[in-house]
Amino acid sequence: MTDMDRRSILQLTSAATIAGGLVVGAGGAAQAARRAADRRITLKGRRTGANIPDVLTTGVPYFVRYDLSDAEGRSVGTENAHCLPVTVGTDGSYVMATLVLSLDDGMITAATAFQRPLPAVTELPVGSPRWTHEFAITGGTRSYVGAAGSITIEHPTRDEDVLTIDLTDATQ
Repeated sequence: MTDMDRRSILQLTSAATIAGGLVVGAGGAAQAARRAADRRITLKGRRTGANIPDVLTTGVPYFVRYDLSDAEGRSVGTENAHCLPVTVGTDGSYVMATLVLSLDDGMITAATAFQRPLPAVTELPVGSPRWTHEFAITGGTRSYVGAAGSITIEHPTRDEDVLTIDLTDATQ
């Protein structure tokens, strides 16, 4: 092997190493940008509509609607849930639900199945127990395209809820 051949091989090897480092560096930068897209949003809801029956019945759906506000009390959209009791008992019900958050900067959709701890008589005027359930984010539009993650909804009172939206980038 001549000195010229060695030099050419070293130059090609160096170029390949540099190019590989650039590709890895770009991948690391892209991953860091995706992590930066992860975020937590907390919203408060005030119930503005519902057709929850006095007694839940297996297979009979109901809906709830809340107006949503941010931490500063500004209106940011609505929360709409469609719920279907799968089983009903005196100690509660098992419910499948879909959720659509219509926000100023796009929509977030989610789904869940949860044990609702309220008795079959659903709307106790006072003394309703606090309860929480979690939805898996299934998609989104505009600012939320590619979103994944979860939405935890806490019900401190009958007519109020608090949503904690933990967004992650589905491509991670």
